[in-house]
Amino acid sequence: GTLLNVSVSDHDRSDSLLLSWDEPEGGAKGYLLALSSLGSGMLLQNGSAGPNATSFWFHGLTPGTRYEIEVTATLACMDTTSQTITAQTSPSAVHNLSLSSDGSSASLRAAWAHGHGQRDGYRLALWHSHSHTLVRNVSLLPSASTFLFDGLLAGSEYALKVSTLAGSSQASTSIHQWTAPSIPTQLRLSPGSSTSLVASWAGAAGAAWLHLELRNLLTQKISTTLSARRGLTSYTFQHLHPGTQYRLGLSATAGSHTVVGPNATAWTYPLSPGNVTLSSAEEQNSLQARWSIPGGQRDFYLVTLREGEDSIPSRNISVGGDNDHVTFHGLSPGQQYSVQVVAVAGPYRASAHSTAVWTEPQAPSGVSLSSRGSPHSLLASWEEAMGEGYLLALSLAEHPVKNSSLLRGVTSFTYEGLHPGTLYSFEVSTVAGPYTSSPRSISNWTYPLPPEQLTLSNGGHSTSLQASWRAASSGSTGYTGTLWETKSQVHVRNVTVGNDWTNVTLENLVPGRQYTLELAAVAGPYRSPVRSATDWTYPLAPAGVTLTNTRRPMGLSAFWNKAAGDVDQFHLQLYSKSHTAQRNTSVGPNTHNFTFLGLSPGTQYFLKVTVLAGPYRSSSHFATEWTYPLSLANVSVQPGRKPQELHVSWVESGGGRDHLVQLSVAESLSIIRNVSVPRGVTQLDLEGLVPGSRYRVEIISQAGPHRISSQTAIGYTVPLPPRSLSASPVSTAQVLAVCWETAPGHRDGYVLSVLEEDSSAPPRTLEAGKDSTNVTVPQLEPGTCYLVWIWAVAGPYRSLPENITSCTVPAAPTNLNLTNPGSSSELYTSWNKPPGRRDHYRITLYSLSTQSRIQVQTLSADALNCTWTHLEAGSKFAVQVTAVKGSLEASSINITQWTYPLAPVNLTLGSPTASALVVSWAVVGRGAEGFVVDASDAASSAPVGHTVLGGNARSHILRSLSPGTRYSVAVRATAGPFHASTPNLTHCT
Repeated sequence: GTLLNVSVSDHDRSDSLLLSWDEPEGGAKGYLLALSSLGSGMLLQNGSAGPNATSFWFHGLTPGTRYEIEVTATLACMDTTSQTITAQTSPSAVHNLSLSSDGSSASLRAAWAHGHGQRDGYRLALWHSHSHTLVRNVSLLPSASTFLFDGLLAGSEYALKVSTLAGSSQASTSIHQWTAPSIPTQLRLSPGSSTSLVASWAGAAGAAWLHLELRNLLTQKISTTLSARRGLTSYTFQHLHPGTQYRLGLSATAGSHTVVGPNATAWTYPLSPGNVTLSSAEEQNSLQARWSIPGGQRDFYLVTLREGEDSIPSRNISVGGDNDHVTFHGLSPGQQYSVQVVAVAGPYRASAHSTAVWTEPQAPSGVSLSSRGSPHSLLASWEEAMGEGYLLALSLAEHPVKNSSLLRGVTSFTYEGLHPGTLYSFEVSTVAGPYTSSPRSISNWTYPLPPEQLTLSNGGHSTSLQASWRAASSGSTGYTGTLWETKSQVHVRNVTVGNDWTNVTLENLVPGRQYTLELAAVAGPYRSPVRSATDWTYPLAPAGVTLTNTRRPMGLSAFWNKAAGDVDQFHLQLYSKSHTAQRNTSVGPNTHNFTFLGLSPGTQYFLKVTVLAGPYRSSSHFATEWTYPLSLANVSVQPGRKPQELHVSWVESGGGRDHLVQLSVAESLSIIRNVSVPRGVTQLDLEGLVPGSRYRVEIISQAGPHRISSQTAIGYTVPLPPRSLSASPVSTAQVLAVCWETAPGHRDGYVLSVLEEDSSAPPRTLEAGKDSTNVTVPQLEPGTCYLVWIWAVAGPYRSLPENITSCTVPAAPTNLNLTNPGSSSELYTSWNKPPGRRDHYRITLYSLSTQSRIQVQTLSADALNCTWTHLEAGSKFAVQVTAVKGSLEASSINITQWTYPLAPVNLTLGSPTASALVVSWAVVGRGAEGFVVDASDAASSAPVGHTVLGGNARSHILRSLSPGTRYSVAVRATAGPFHASTPNLTHCT
């Protein structure tokens, strides 16, 4: 049937449904409507509508209920069309919705009464009001009427929306409520300053508002009230009274909920007292502390008296908060004190200090003044007294010498730089701040100084000594001393003189004896340290001194007589004017002779005998004598700077006055020259001699009346070198001939040295007789240069060398080969390396076809082959290899070879007659040595002709052939053993 397009809506009414449809095509006469309960099919309402109606209301329905509605349209001709749809009314909202915390800070309980009608269920949405955050979204059964929301934030406002669901429709109701606030924890109240307190707490996020009340516990009045929003965790209360106790109360509020929290008490810091002073009181050893009272409150004052530089507490006194002074009695004299006044309020304190003051001191006890044996210092000491320090005064005969100030802790002081042997007065007082005690006094002496520069001198006298000194101390009363024999410690005499004496002479003493004088200065009760001086009386000189020669062993004997008095020892001094060294010997006091051994031969000596007594000496007259000379040693004869000179040298081991050098020819022994040289000269050059000759030298030494000869020495003059040295190669390749001319003079022979160039091998050595003028050097390397040296020899000496350089003839290459590598334009040459050396190779190629030299190559000394290119094809060549060393040459034998010929070109055949063929061709270049014409029967390949022609041939006639027969013809070019052929060409007769 026709569609009516029925639709239904409730227009937000839970007890009505509005039905709408479209008028069918062609119109309708009317409409019938029936509403039934869905499921049971029970008809609940029916109705009708006119032909122009398109909607109809059903009223009095149950909210939230599903219905089935049928719309029937009556058409023309009694036809009908129906359409059935289902619909549901909107549900009704809940009643009596409530949301309560029941005192809980973390949960809210929702409760409601069901609305009229039916429903599918409930949906609850809980929102946090401040953050607009959806906290819970819960779906419940249609029978539910309560729900508990837990895990919520304390002290927060929430909004609840309860929606009744029926099909796709819903009806909602909303409500707001707060959770109970939570109590803040860890409430603390602490002073920020003397007029402020800082309050802090934790866990305040669970309260929308915090209310704070600060009460002054002294006056019980409220000082400050404060309301703060959520999030505040601390607050500072300003403008409070110093040193006062306050109590802070706290409560939390959220909506209509209020919770009383904890409370805390605290003091503000007290103010410190001002202008704290400490001063002397009327009573002795008493001090009074004063201060000004600060603003605010305090519980009491704690007054601490501190003693010494370390401010150690010594007394504590507590006084009321309204007091402003306190007095301390019975304090230590000379002690430093300070006071600390502390204002106490609860657990807090505020302090102030005074400056330090002193009590009056007492003088030190146990004062002493000691010299400790020192002439320039006094040590003052005392027992420690309480105070800040000490004043010291040292005076001499009521005149101040030195005033000093010392800090406490020092109980002694040393005065330096005082006068020796002097009486000093010392005073010491104790100082404490502005106070000084009465002084304590004492006196004492410094030690006297010993006499200075005490000396004891004999003045050159043998029986007296003089003592002298310099007075060093003021106030000494005199000098006392004792004279002793030093060695035996026998007391000789005492010496006492006044303080104005500075010397004394001691008489009647023994010559050469040592004495010691001890002397001290006396001043007051003290004696100075003893000073001593030692000296000998002068000894007497020995007499009868003599010196005698003893020849074996070489020596001199000395004799003398002892004089009167003491002698420590005799000192013998033996010296020579010709030697810087001298012999010194000491012998005992009872010895009267001595022998000097091992003296220099041929030397004049002088002797002096000296008596020693302490540092003093007394010497005898000089005695003199000569020792016997010895022959000269190490006489050497060497060639001089020229071949005509000899150099004679010797060692002067035997002394003497001068020497006589005698020269003779070694073979004849006749003296040819006498030369006198003074002593001290140890060498001599003899000139005008014959080079290369042998000579004999003898030297005679003289010392006083004595003469002695040296051993004979033999020497040679250096020979002259040979002249006009020459060296040349001989025809054989391993020999050099060396020649020279004889020089003037004599020689024993010649020595030659032959050294190969650029070689590390040792040189060869040859010898020749003294009359030789030439020598042949064999077994040399071919093609090698040699440096030849020659010397003339006389005895162990050689002349200056002569040298010359010459080369041997090189060796010719061997096993020369000239080969054709299969080419018409190249030949390959090779050879074996010959022995010895060479500078290079020269290779020459000759063309035997043209009878001319066509190529020359120069190769290195190590080359062993070469290649010739661009040669004429079919030609004969000869090659020769030459080894070259300087201007010397050695050539190999000649060897020949052919290049390959080129094949003839333009081969043609013709048949002038029935039995003949004419063969003609052309050549490239010079052609070949000859040609060969070969003919064969083309059908059977049987040869019919073989003709050898000269190199100038260019054609040939083959005769006696069979008419009408085809023949095959080829022409070969020949050159030595090599040939090149044309391709076969056929033709018929």
